[in-house]
Amino acid sequence: MTPQPNPEAGAAVKAADRAHVFHSWSAQELIDPLAVAGAEGSYFWDYDGRRYLDFTSGLVYTNIGYQHPKVVAAIQEQAARMTTFAPAFAVEARSEAARLIAERTPGDLDKIFFTNGGADAVEHALRMARLHTGRPKVLSAYRSYHGGTQQAVNVTGDPRRWASDSATAGVVHFWAPFLYRSRFYAQTEEQECARALEHLETTIAFEGPSTVAAIILETIPGTAGVMPPPPGYLAGVRALCDKYGIVLVLDEVMAGFGRTGTWFAADLYDVVPDLMTFAKGVNSGYVPLGGVAISAEIAATFATRAYPGGLTYSGHPLACAAAVATINVMEEEGLVGNAASLGASVVGPGLRELAERHPSVGEVRGTGMFWALELVRDRETREPLVPYNASGEANAPMAAFAAAAKKAGLWPFVNMNRTHVVPPLNTGEAELKEGLAALDAALSVADEHVR
Repeated sequence: MTPQPNPEAGAAVKAADRAHVFHSWSAQELIDPLAVAGAEGSYFWDYDGRRYLDFTSGLVYTNIGYQHPKVVAAIQEQAARMTTFAPAFAVEARSEAARLIAERTPGDLDKIFFTNGGADAVEHALRMARLHTGRPKVLSAYRSYHGGTQQAVNVTGDPRRWASDSATAGVVHFWAPFLYRSRFYAQTEEQECARALEHLETTIAFEGPSTVAAIILETIPGTAGVMPPPPGYLAGVRALCDKYGIVLVLDEVMAGFGRTGTWFAADLYDVVPDLMTFAKGVNSGYVPLGGVAISAEIAATFATRAYPGGLTYSGHPLACAAAVATINVMEEEGLVGNAASLGASVVGPGLRELAERHPSVGEVRGTGMFWALELVRDRETREPLVPYNASGEANAPMAAFAAAAKKAGLWPFVNMNRTHVVPPLNTGEAELKEGLAALDAALSVADEHVR
């Protein structure tokens, strides 16, 4: 679709937004949202006719791109047949979505509890774990994000937690492995893995194993930096959970549904959790949907005992119809394999080539269509390009990088001192190379801040 400039309409949209919309995670008077006129595939455009290649997939959820015709048609058809229905009933779209998801989840995660998104999926997974075990505490990692609702933000390990953290949520944080910025003075992945597992078991011991209901981890942390765990780590966590009777919850809200080049990131590590949360890519974000995939053992806890939780829109027919269509599109078009092959042949090599040319790139890491560049002032000391949780003038180098990317026609995902490369899974090779070229130009701006 060719963008048609209409600045007057754009001005009206912007004015209404500024007058009435309250934006998340923002100081309302300090933001300047772009008025978006349309989107298709891997691109969107504004009312001035400027088009951007979206390397963010929205918020890492448009896994099949914008406006996929088969999913749009499925939503329209479901709306004509049955727009909505209460969650206590068996509805075709809901049943089929649950079946298709359960077929792809690892192990015996065959029961699906639907939510409205990822944060409330985390809320319910942790509630299930506490009720199943009768224990109060949850362990979660620093450098993590699990959502913005009360429990989800308290298990989160980044600064978005701070304003809501009253230290009464029954949450204990620990350090997960991340060799580039190791908390364990490790020199190798093997050392990082062993020392991180030792640290976790010590944390369990000092907190009291009989008090710990669950350990929740993003299988591959997303917003915190796309940090694939070292070989053996997740298997080691699984073993600790088995040893102490702790529920393992894997958060696949961002990493799931093909993002890593497998249906779920857990498939890369051959680990089966007790509970797994999902959202985002399950229907490419076309209609809000999330959920918890539940193991047979935990499902049995609520076989004759009512589960004390629910949502008015659990398994909403429009959202579930979108999920059915999305999963079928991913199968028909081979998008999981596409993410794996183009990640290995185009994205990964392209990013590593950029790292060779740009001294501001400290590390490249990722898999599939799930990558991050760690930007630094000094490769030797690994000093971040901007300080932790920087804002205002302190964040100027990253702001300049982002502005340069947008000027080059690329919409970047930027968080702290990183830029993430997370395009739709069906982005073509030519589009990926277009985005890499724009990143090349923007990184030259970041290079200006290297010591």
